Amino acid sequence: MIRNLRVSDLDWALAFNASLDVELSPLTRQGLADIVDAAFYARGASPQRGLLIAFDQDLDYRSPNFLWFKARLSRFVYIDRIAVAEAARGQGVARRLYDDLFAAARDAGHDRIVCEVNVDPPYPACDAFHARFGFAEVGRAKLAGGNVVRYLTTKL
Repeated sequence: MIRNLRVSDLDWALAFNASLDVELSPLTRQGLADIVDAAFYARGASPQRGLLIAFDQDLDYRSPNFLWFKARLSRFVYIDRIAVAEAARGQGVARRLYDDLFAAARDAGHDRIVCEVNVDPPYPACDAFHARFGFAEVGRAKLAGGNVVRYLTTKL
């Protein structure tokens, strides 16, 4: 079941985020509460199977990846983080979250979803997943700390 994230979800979502510190940027509890409150889309797959948080172009967000898209596109939905519990992987949780996000974006009049994925280490399953949704690379960047990302976009 996909549903909006609530205050009662913050503890598990924060622990979940921390367990994926290679894939996701670290957050404090207040930082997580702030991004959930500001998000265009902040939903989870119950019970504690996954989460997806996305912003639209109007957010004042200082992420270099978000700002990369904001400098180039006038309207978009940016996937800030998606995570699926290890025990739930391969069960379609990420696909259902993406399907739900795409429907919410279309309903709000958006026509583009964007995200970034790490180049190193390579993650072929992530690349294949995004390819199934029609994502294509539109740029790359080397971030502070040396991490290289690929910027992806897809039309709805």
